[in-house]
Amino acid sequence: MTLLEVEAINSYYGDSHILFDISLRVEAHEVVALLGRNGAGKSTTLKTLMGVIAPRSGQIRLDGAPIAGRPPHVIARQGLQLVPEERRIFGSLDVEENLRLAMVTAPRAWPLARIWELFPRLAERRRSRGTDLSGGEQQMLAIARALVRDPRLILLDEPFEGLAPIIVQDLLRVCADLAAAGQTIVLVEQNVAAALSVAHRVYVLNNGHLVYDGTADSLRAAPAIMSRYLGV
Repeated sequence: MTLLEVEAINSYYGDSHILFDISLRVEAHEVVALLGRNGAGKSTTLKTLMGVIAPRSGQIRLDGAPIAGRPPHVIARQGLQLVPEERRIFGSLDVEENLRLAMVTAPRAWPLARIWELFPRLAERRRSRGTDLSGGEQQMLAIARALVRDPRLILLDEPFEGLAPIIVQDLLRVCADLAAAGQTIVLVEQNVAAALSVAHRVYVLNNGHLVYDGTADSLRAAPAIMSRYLGV
């Protein structure tokens, strides 16, 4: 079943045309990676899906319902959650307070015990303020804050950026566990190997244009495309 359908969206920053007729789909219970070099339009795509940027043309449907141009809080209530690259946790609140705040407006919310099971480190730091967490712990909290709202689809923007390899492995385990449990994920990531290790399908962007659509295995078997658009 197709959960997210995107048809020919065009997005701008002011007068600058960033996304050109981008079309993609995300099936329920799959992990889709959105890859490309810096400035390719990956984060702009996620912001457009989430309503942070309104596309000037094109259609976005979540489970058949149009969401293009709707405010982010409306889209969030329909089941889409964005974990931004900047994380944006509340530094003055502790871990549990960050999570409980996210639960307030959730139509359905996970029990905190489910979050602690998925992120044991957060359970240990539940009374620590956001500003006292390491970068990896802040990223875990940012993901947990989205998950606690029981999203139908979660958008992860550069979740592994700047983190130690051991933390990246922990987060990859979480992504794999979520995928195994049926969570639908769209992942934007510069770490191509990490993204391909969990993704079922891949889209590659280059200068705001879609240049590849295929399975993760097909992309691994296409070194020319990897070299041309991903620099690996």
